[in-house]
Amino acid sequence: MKVILFLALSLSPLAQGRSNSLDSCAGRCGYGTDSAYSCQCNPSCQRFGDCCHDYHSICTTVTSCKGRCGETYNAQNSCHCNSKCPQYNNCCSDYSSLCGGGSGSTLPISDSELLSVSELLFSVDENKASPSQLTISPQTLIPNSETATQQDLSPRPLFSYVDKALFSRPTFSSFAALLDNYHRKTGVSEAFSPVQLQEQVTFLQAAISHTAVGQKLYNFLNSKKWYSSEAEFLQDLQMMWFGLYSRSSGQLDSSGFEHVFAGEIKGSKVSGFHNWIQFYLLEKQGLMNYYSHNFDGPWTGYPDVLGMQFNWDGFFKQVGSALIGSSPEFDLALYSLCYIARPGKQCRLSLGGKQLAIQTYTWDKSTYGDGKKYIASAYPVSP
Repeated sequence: MKVILFLALSLSPLAQGRSNSLDSCAGRCGYGTDSAYSCQCNPSCQRFGDCCHDYHSICTTVTSCKGRCGETYNAQNSCHCNSKCPQYNNCCSDYSSLCGGGSGSTLPISDSELLSVSELLFSVDENKASPSQLTISPQTLIPNSETATQQDLSPRPLFSYVDKALFSRPTFSSFAALLDNYHRKTGVSEAFSPVQLQEQVTFLQAAISHTAVGQKLYNFLNSKKWYSSEAEFLQDLQMMWFGLYSRSSGQLDSSGFEHVFAGEIKGSKVSGFHNWIQFYLLEKQGLMNYYSHNFDGPWTGYPDVLGMQFNWDGFFKQVGSALIGSSPEFDLALYSLCYIARPGKQCRLSLGGKQLAIQTYTWDKSTYGDGKKYIASAYPVSP
């Protein structure tokens, strides 16, 4: 009798519905690997052959302009978000509300709002290094015309002193834990273990949920109705920054985080690498040789901005600009803000009354979620 009852329950519509829900991508597109499910709904599932049966019908059908305003026409998309879509009557339903009906606009954030919110983030960055915690030695300043010259013009390390206490702070320690999760050469496939995926979550939660910088950024974007919840924001940041794509040989070998924060080697040169913490840690290990700088920001305290020439364990970087002395959450916040508000463009900000420009680039060869684009690069440029 018990066996018959079990079989009846297992074949009931309720039980079948529960099983089907675990095999569907409904409400799960763009999420990371989840062992609670029998199939996956992230871009990597096609590579590993574990996509749910409805992955293509649900996750690859682009129906929103979120993160796509002004993009190049793609016949594979079911609706479009460029200036010509009204003419051809094939715009996505949220084109007007998200893109303002114009070409290339994205989130409706004005230039004055960017200046205001960047000043706010600057003012609440409690984890940035103080002058007593960090001393740098920029040494030789060279003109822009000489940045390609591979000469070591600075005999001393860039970082003269860094207070170890900085790395006891949760955002510093969780950020540093991410830096050894990558193969630095492009063309070598990346794959994250469950522990490494959790490290991504830990860092994002520390940076966004538990700092004033992260909360101010979320509140601002939420007020613009770009994110309806903090959980949605965290999930999008994880895909935007840590989602894998291919820079070489068709391998899933890169991500926005690896390129911007950890740095990569493409061919014979350093690619990306725009973070002072990674620079300091490698310099401390004897793997980084600072050569010179071609610009220094106007700030007398931290964060400052430096455009550097250096050799990373045998590979040269002509100009690797980075914020110096900032907290990991501050870098993440500024780059994310500019990528969301001005993707693929220069984004003009203000820190302590002094101007800063951030250049971002979108990755146009693959997308995640509902047609959103990964970060290709983000870095400060000389104002």
